[in-house]
Amino acid sequence: MKIAYLTTQYPAVSHSFIRREILAVEAAGAEVKRYSIRRPASELPDPTDRAEAALTQVVLGQGAVALLSATITTALLRPGAFLRAVGCAFRMYRASGRTFVRHCAYLVEAAWLAQRLRAEGIEHLHVHFGTNPTAVARLVRLLGGARYSFTVHGPDEFDNPREFDLRGKITDAAFCVGISSFGRSQLMRWSAYKDWPRIEVVRCGVDGIFTAPMATTPLPEEHRLCCVARLSAQKGLPLLIEAAAAVKARGIDFHLTLVGDGEMRGEIEVRIAALGLGDSITITGWASADRVRHEIGAARAMVLPSFAEGLPVVIMEALALERPVIVSAIAGTPELVDNQCGWLVPAGDVNALADAMVEALEAPVDRLATMGQVGRGRVLARHDAGKNGAQMLELIRSAAMEHAH
Repeated sequence: MKIAYLTTQYPAVSHSFIRREILAVEAAGAEVKRYSIRRPASELPDPTDRAEAALTQVVLGQGAVALLSATITTALLRPGAFLRAVGCAFRMYRASGRTFVRHCAYLVEAAWLAQRLRAEGIEHLHVHFGTNPTAVARLVRLLGGARYSFTVHGPDEFDNPREFDLRGKITDAAFCVGISSFGRSQLMRWSAYKDWPRIEVVRCGVDGIFTAPMATTPLPEEHRLCCVARLSAQKGLPLLIEAAAAVKARGIDFHLTLVGDGEMRGEIEVRIAALGLGDSITITGWASADRVRHEIGAARAMVLPSFAEGLPVVIMEALALERPVIVSAIAGTPELVDNQCGWLVPAGDVNALADAMVEALEAPVDRLATMGQVGRGRVLARHDAGKNGAQMLELIRSAAMEHAH
């Protein structure tokens, strides 16, 4: 079966779960074409991402002439379909509060992509994120392109369901996927009851370098913690800096490594300096999967005090490496984490976060090891990339067979 994947920017450092799913779907027997609306970032530290970039066709990289030519050709050869797509784009514009020009751009992108998918013989288009790439896929379908499905990770779509016309996208899709039961519940919340049977759960898979039998390493005696995250508002990192200051104020010597980068880096660095934590906290910037594995393995626990999430893959990665996690009790996280493999803390509670960090730093190594073993068992059972990729392909095949009949 020939299918295509589409997202806003592929590959991307913080979206390696999409790469794993694509590779798993291919391993399950499908031929997969990769499409990205925008070019990937110039810096891709992971060599696997660089290889994926070479396989990816960038919609906006085709140039204005090719995109406008596809739009004009579609309008002339498929006038009815084109008018229906224009109407859909206008309705999405009215609901979104964004500019009409943006939605015209979606239409132009969809015209080129629909032509390309037909030329490639693509039977199904799967999209990650229910935001603008799914808007494009919806228009592709109206323009005579492949049927589409999409995976919603959250929290953006759940924060603005009407702006993204989540209900309409679900109605028009062959099926829709949440990455957790919580995610599915939110899709049910914002969709028509008749569409609930087409809302599925496909959990994100973990890279084999985290799940391999030799991936785990002994827990360190040193007082080290790590946090792997995009340095953005939803990750709650200023709260982590405050909690680190509280831990230091209790006379505990420790080191925290922040693995990641993002728009809040400057603000976080200022806060670290203001609290006198320069010797206690290191920011590495973006890192390859190997570097992430190394930093998690060097820590007693992985900390992620998020304010909003879907179900972070880094939690799965840490548990797969037999490291307990200290995480906010939000969204899909409690489906994987409890007190047997980590610490669930109330989101936004700096004192609870600091208490959990102290407990992890002072816990006997054998207790942490037992927690890590429980966590690894759960990840291996629920987040196997190969099994989840095969599940996704089966959903796509079932939708195609149902449509054929």
